[in-house]
Amino acid sequence: MATPPPPNKLSLFPLLSLLCFISIFFLLSLSKRASLSSPNTHRSSTVFPPKPDASRACDFSDGSWIYDPNPRSATYDGSCKEIFKGWNCARNNKTNALEISKWRWKPKDCDLPSFDPLKFLETHRDTNIGFVGDSLNRNMFVSLFCMLKTVTSDLKKWRPAGADRGFTFLRYNLTIAYHRTNLLARYGRWSANANGGEFEALGFKEGYRVDVDVPESSWAKAPIFHDILVMNTGHWWWAPSKFDPLKSPMLFFEGGRPILPPLPPVDGLDRVLSNMVNFVEKTKRPGGILFFRTQSPRHFEGGDWNHGGTCQRLQPLVPREVEELFSVRNNGTNVEVRLVNQHLYNSLENRSGFHVLDITQMSEYRADAHPATSGGKNHDDCMHWCLPGLTDTWNDLFVATLGRIKGL
Repeated sequence: MATPPPPNKLSLFPLLSLLCFISIFFLLSLSKRASLSSPNTHRSSTVFPPKPDASRACDFSDGSWIYDPNPRSATYDGSCKEIFKGWNCARNNKTNALEISKWRWKPKDCDLPSFDPLKFLETHRDTNIGFVGDSLNRNMFVSLFCMLKTVTSDLKKWRPAGADRGFTFLRYNLTIAYHRTNLLARYGRWSANANGGEFEALGFKEGYRVDVDVPESSWAKAPIFHDILVMNTGHWWWAPSKFDPLKSPMLFFEGGRPILPPLPPVDGLDRVLSNMVNFVEKTKRPGGILFFRTQSPRHFEGGDWNHGGTCQRLQPLVPREVEELFSVRNNGTNVEVRLVNQHLYNSLENRSGFHVLDITQMSEYRADAHPATSGGKNHDDCMHWCLPGLTDTWNDLFVATLGRIKGL
């Protein structure tokens, strides 16, 4: 075959050069786009403002779960009597109960120290620690109690400062207490007054009165009593079965007067967070250390708790599954975890008095660690956590963060 004339061969050079340039530009564009739109997407804090931290050396909350067939020896077991029956998964014969603690949380850039109960008692003599919040904070409180009780049983059971439960480890004069409060703010049943009123004029007949500026009595004295306070709220704000928007709505009051026009629950949450944070900062003990724990995720799949939702997983989720379950864009059954955190971070922004205890990301993976059908309810418990279990790692995080703050 004859060789093509040189002019034709040379004429291809400009075209090839253009194609090469376009290809390089396209690849660079993709690279830049990826660097902007591919953050750690499974991390719950990607949708929030930057969070306060005691140290920038290592973010304990950002990491992954590693299976360890030979985990650290458990510091307690199901024989701890403070464990609520429905959370005692080993005694309730949950299939994977003994596997739950074989998963170890590994932060990206460091290690999370395991909780040492004896060292904690020694270094926190003459200290009062209060957990203020819903039953998920009780979950955490019980975990801490059971670990400390493995060191000493010389304790006094009492209810300090209006607490629901409390114990003092007498040899160390260390007190820990749990103050139950669903909304942080005072609330109770409300019915229309026969003589009328501002809410009555709008057609409201019954509901729940929420005083956004008044702390519930169960914890109002906690800030001045405790040296360390761990607070939370969230689950009850997304509870239509309790606060039905039509049959029993939340009706918000401030200064003893109805807030008009009526607020939706999310705006009421903002008012409560702002007021309660102010209250705690003003009434805390001198030198008191304040934590606000982020929202604990639920893992209902196939529907909510009252619509056949279950949590039958036997291993932690992978990042893709986490995003499918919790992404705000997907607006799924469990989306409230990230929505609550958005409100929490907005309320704590520019607040130097509080440290954020971010347990959300590590917990979003752990669909395997709930009581599920072993919880003793007529539905799967995909909200609380088995004990021993995940909240032991929350306490690892709490103690490590506390140590940073105190320079221990």
